[in-house]
Amino acid sequence: MSAVLDIELVRTFHTVARSGRFKAAAELLHKSPAAISTQVQKLEAVAGGRLFERDNQSVALTALGRRLLATTADLLSTHDRVLAELHGTRLAGRIRLGVPDEYAAHVIRDILPVFTAAWPNVVLEVRTSPSYTLRDQVQRGKLQAALVAQPQRRPRQGPEGVATTIPVWVGAATARIGSADPLPLALYAADCPYRDAMLESLSRSGRRWRVVLDSPSSQAVQACVEAGLAVSLIDRVRVTADMQILDGLPAIPPHEVVFLRSASSRTDEAVDLLAEAMHRHFRL
Repeated sequence: MSAVLDIELVRTFHTVARSGRFKAAAELLHKSPAAISTQVQKLEAVAGGRLFERDNQSVALTALGRRLLATTADLLSTHDRVLAELHGTRLAGRIRLGVPDEYAAHVIRDILPVFTAAWPNVVLEVRTSPSYTLRDQVQRGKLQAALVAQPQRRPRQGPEGVATTIPVWVGAATARIGSADPLPLALYAADCPYRDAMLESLSRSGRRWRVVLDSPSSQAVQACVEAGLAVSLIDRVRVTADMQILDGLPAIPPHEVVFLRSASSRTDEAVDLLAEAMHRHFRL
């Protein structure tokens, strides 16, 4: 019998790839880590090789894994869009959605078109702001839903986990400013969890610092780091070829991206479907 590519195995694979850990993927998919490992092994049997290199802390894609991730992204999107279209276009409504700047391009380009194609009568209004600003707006009912980054909480209560992030200190690949005193910083906007984590960890360690850039734009922060003007904090998977991860600075605990919804939208079917789309298609 010829091999069959099980869509649920592919979905599990994508979840592990974007979360970086089997345990995190298990929490996102509401499965046990053993079940996640079994599903990955089944997919590896179909793919004909290992998809991940594993250690005690995280997993990394092999060359085969990277190839499979790229070639199955459209497959997942098409599968989910076809299922949604089978339900017809009966659903209508309006969702005010908040997204942090650093994830906005991905959400707008890769997730929202799939959602709006499946549910054309649901009107989306998107707002970008720092995570804690969005959290406040959801709590006050000004937004129906938002993606929010925050320090990882165990056990998770209330918010729906979408991804786990590993923050790392970065500087320019060609500069050596990690030992500078005071440490030059590129800061994200107020109400950003990475800004809080940077300043709190440096204060606890007694490390002196100065602000080179204070900006709501993650692209501006990235440019400042790559130019060798400052150091900053970034998701490990978002480190570019023009950056290097810095040692010797305070360790920052893992963070998570969660999907928050307002109290009034807890029974809103449109928000339920948007949450499902975020869980299925969001990647770091």
